[in-house]
Amino acid sequence: MTAFNDESGTDSALRRSLGVSRRRFLSTCTAAAATAIAAPAFGASPAFAQPASHKEHGHGHGHGHGQALVPAEKRGIILYTVRDATGRDPLSSDLPSGFREVFKELARYGYKQVEFAGYGQHANAPGGSNLETVEGAKLLRSWLDDYGLRAQGNHGFIPSSWPLSQSDLDQFKRTLEIANILGMDHMGTGGDPTGSAYRADWDVAADKWNALGQIAHRAGIKLYTHNHDAAYGFLLDGGPLDAQGRPTRSSGIRKLEYFLKVTDPKTVWLEMDIFWAHVAQYKFHTYTAHDGSQREKIFDPAALVRSHNKRYPLFHAKDGVVNTTSGQGYDMVPFGTGVIDYRTFFRRVGEANYRNPMVEQDNAPSSIDLAQSLKHARIGYDNLAALRK
Repeated sequence: MTAFNDESGTDSALRRSLGVSRRRFLSTCTAAAATAIAAPAFGASPAFAQPASHKEHGHGHGHGHGQALVPAEKRGIILYTVRDATGRDPLSSDLPSGFREVFKELARYGYKQVEFAGYGQHANAPGGSNLETVEGAKLLRSWLDDYGLRAQGNHGFIPSSWPLSQSDLDQFKRTLEIANILGMDHMGTGGDPTGSAYRADWDVAADKWNALGQIAHRAGIKLYTHNHDAAYGFLLDGGPLDAQGRPTRSSGIRKLEYFLKVTDPKTVWLEMDIFWAHVAQYKFHTYTAHDGSQREKIFDPAALVRSHNKRYPLFHAKDGVVNTTSGQGYDMVPFGTGVIDYRTFFRRVGEANYRNPMVEQDNAPSSIDLAQSLKHARIGYDNLAALRK
């Protein structure tokens, strides 16, 4: 296993927006919610410490004054947010349906980029149900071009085999070919490199991703992994072994931090889902050290990005409101209507002309309001555009 590390100097722990007093935190929540919170992570969390007003955060529909934090050409959306619209039957609805009409609608809102979450749509939409072919990709590309949109990524196929089977390798190469037809700089997946907590399994995952990254690199594509909260939990890498011979304690390094160290920064990239990173900040703040002591270590998502600067070309921009009864600290809401301090986050990570934030809301589709996901997509665009330095 070869270790790779492109760290350019990690921010001091909990710098600037962290370390807020308990009194200030309590002032932002209801008394009931405050009573439910025992974890020290809340008292130090920028999202929970600074939910102030939409005006302060740059939220809302007005564009305000000053320079945009997210340049117009970098404002994107992952199509998973509007999956009900791409999957809608155009013969039974007057609402936008299928990729072509959805692209037109998103461009009308102002979006310039999209990230795919697969290439399926309703069978009655132009092009048919499966566009994950060379011809389908050419058709999708023509529609993207028609509406001034750029494809920046896809949550697609990552081989399950390792070492790679020939069939998996062939399919992976076809996926890269489609990405190139669509004009993508990046291609990735929505899952973690491994679901394990053990260092040995992350070593194996790193070997696999280094190999896949090299294949993608030769095709001119940056391969990325997208992660939810679990990947920011603590790696089990020492201490007494359990009955199966596996470590039971941690050095305090997070699983994805370790992955960054043991993968090649020239061929393996990451997409941070900022919502889930904040959920991880709420959930994973204490670990059992190798000597058995309990230690606190608050996760700072922006600091992780800054310390591995160029390895984060993509973000999911997803918002939430505080809910301390849910187990994850937040409930998902349309982008710009929650408490996650995106103005501070984007200012801290910088590199605005390099990052590609994709608005996402997992729960945007509604069986009651069939236009809801597109409405929320528009709210997301307006609030992303409204963020100012």
